[in-house]
Amino acid sequence: MSLIELSLDATEEAIDWIRSLLATVNYTGELQIEKGESPWAFHVRFYLSDRTKLNQIEQALSSLYRTGMTTELETAIVEQKIESTAESYRIGNRFVIGSANQTDDIALNIQESLAFGSGFHPATILSLRLIERHVTPGLEVLDLGCGSGILSVAIAKLGAKVLAIDNDAIAVEATQTAVEQNTVQDLVTVQLASLGKGSELGHWMGGETGEVSEIEPNENFDLIVANVFARILIRLSEDLRKAVRSPGRLILAGFTIEYEEELTETLGALGFELCDRLQEGDWIALAYQT
Repeated sequence: MSLIELSLDATEEAIDWIRSLLATVNYTGELQIEKGESPWAFHVRFYLSDRTKLNQIEQALSSLYRTGMTTELETAIVEQKIESTAESYRIGNRFVIGSANQTDDIALNIQESLAFGSGFHPATILSLRLIERHVTPGLEVLDLGCGSGILSVAIAKLGAKVLAIDNDAIAVEATQTAVEQNTVQDLVTVQLASLGKGSELGHWMGGETGEVSEIEPNENFDLIVANVFARILIRLSEDLRKAVRSPGRLILAGFTIEYEEELTETLGALGFELCDRLQEGDWIALAYQT
């Protein structure tokens, strides 16, 4: 039986958007992601058995092409799928998206969903690299805005205990699925919740949040990890300070370099000191300590 092959080249930033946009049209098939040829970071390929969803997919992904994040979606009729040549994608020294190949590798298995955090976006990569540096067994950690659950899974696989929260029900469901797929249920608790006055800020993309629990900040955590917009972190800065113990740390990402000065000044006034920093292109991840 003939298949419709769809393919495009994409930037690192585009991968999460591709996954999310395909989920909006209920595409549940395999997404093959391989290393791309310069200037593109990845080549993406997937298949349809018929044309039922083709127009929806073309419309959903067209915005990425218009903004320069991908090439134009190409289609072809093929007799069989091309076997993926994708290798495991290593992040830092130990984390691997896909199958672990070495004894010390830590495999992170995350399925496609509407929630952000595939492991291919620079903000997620930088977060994972800082997590590898700063997470030790036994820490109590808050994953603020857990998205796909990839950071919670990584933290738990390093031996820390995690409370994963998000005000988006889809993200909470995705994180719970990731926790179960990676068998870290004993270390990760997932809640539809916000920290402090975060419940007043609404959905990060303007959607409905429904009934969201509030986590009262009261020196609850040794470490808070947040891969979210800088404006949210600035609004929540006082709650972050109240929630983290002394000594304690923050790992913050999800924003570009132009927000670094304002964020560091805001947190510095509350007693945080910048202690680690990573950058990839314009994207940065920052670690602070009390």
